[in-house]
Amino acid sequence: MRAVTFSYDDGQIYDRRLVEMFNQHKVKATFHLNSGTLGIKNEMDEFIKPEEVRDLYKGHEVSAHGVNHPYFAQIPHDNMVWEILEDKRNLERLCGYPVRGMSYPFGEFSDELVETAGSLGMEYSRTVESTYGINIPHDFMRWHPSCHHNDTGRVMKEFMEHPHYRDLMLFYVWGHSFEFHRENNWNVMEEFLDRISGLDDVWYATNIEIKDYITAYRSLKVTADQTAVLNCSAIPVWLWVDGKIKIAEPGKLLSL
Repeated sequence: MRAVTFSYDDGQIYDRRLVEMFNQHKVKATFHLNSGTLGIKNEMDEFIKPEEVRDLYKGHEVSAHGVNHPYFAQIPHDNMVWEILEDKRNLERLCGYPVRGMSYPFGEFSDELVETAGSLGMEYSRTVESTYGINIPHDFMRWHPSCHHNDTGRVMKEFMEHPHYRDLMLFYVWGHSFEFHRENNWNVMEEFLDRISGLDDVWYATNIEIKDYITAYRSLKVTADQTAVLNCSAIPVWLWVDGKIKIAEPGKLLSL
């Protein structure tokens, strides 16, 4: 399986153009929003309006980023809890579904923050530590992306060649939409999307869809003699068995 996912932070008005590009190329993304800055406009920044959230990000995923984009290492634990939980609560009211993930503001995280976020319902959180690889994460609460959108060339070759010995490959791109405006390089994303989209053997998914699928895959129950597998999840899982694709249906036993 090859998959592509995108992750963009802060919710500035340039998300409008970026979402339009994603929709045109039929790819999916996750947008990490600070509910406390929605609707704000000042000399430096302008953020999308709260009433835009549901329609603008339809078909994508809304995720948390702290109410006020805090430096989590510089605030008391109680404030840490409030920033995450209140952001989750506010965004859920706007998007209409459970917010289950986040990204760390400024890429800053610690064991305390990871544990706290998990206890508040966060099932994954993205860092800014690029791996320049296409591996599946070992720890979704320390989810390191493949690369920033300015560095996709360093990962593209390996992903496009998709060596036969790689069963699961994930190309995870992150950034901020305001960077395209600031650096006047929207063409970087347009050219990348032209190359990466429309591939028949690639799954274009949100962050939470990737997390759910990998969790289901890792939860498969296989007999000791490798002749059958039980899928206890609610998600179909595709398996490559003796040169053929087989589907482990939710809640069913599959003979291998």
